[in-house]
Amino acid sequence: MTDEYLTISSTGEGYYTEKRSKFLAFAHHVETVDEVKELLAAYRKKYYDARHVCYAYMLGAGRAEFRANDDGEPSSTAGKPILGQINSSELTDILIVVVRYYGGVNLGTSGLIVAYREAAADAIAHATIEARQVEEIIDYDFSYVMMNDVMRIVKEMQPRIVSQTYDNTCRISLAIRQSEAEQLRQRLQKLSFE
Repeated sequence: MTDEYLTISSTGEGYYTEKRSKFLAFAHHVETVDEVKELLAAYRKKYYDARHVCYAYMLGAGRAEFRANDDGEPSSTAGKPILGQINSSELTDILIVVVRYYGGVNLGTSGLIVAYREAAADAIAHATIEARQVEEIIDYDFSYVMMNDVMRIVKEMQPRIVSQTYDNTCRISLAIRQSEAEQLRQRLQKLSFE
């Protein structure tokens, strides 16, 4: 298992037109289903006069949580092509919404598939793709006299400090790349027994 994944860091907008139908595509970085629902509600409100608001999303570094929705288009002609673009770019933590304004001419199933696929691809092309690391959070409690030893390990391994409290018993929360988490955990535990 790799501890790196691809996502987008900026919102990307795409556009496609076919036989007077307009397809407006928007790619967003999301991390929860609640964020997805919020964005969908906002798009449905903003584009209340559009015929369809179709979407697909993929969540989590393992890319296990996903959904595609055709919003009234013929089955598998909108959500699946959008999800296909997410998959072909190997992205996660992403929502792509495609808003369709009907132009009066039916495109047929193959025409719809192409239109939704191209609009989604254009939105991805206009977003900034970045690699992120899967992090693990390690909490460590220690006495104040161990502070220098703990901070030396932090300096050497360079985890991100999430939180820290210094009292009679100190506590530090560290976020580190998943592949290095076990090494950090062992080094900190070793301090406890010195």
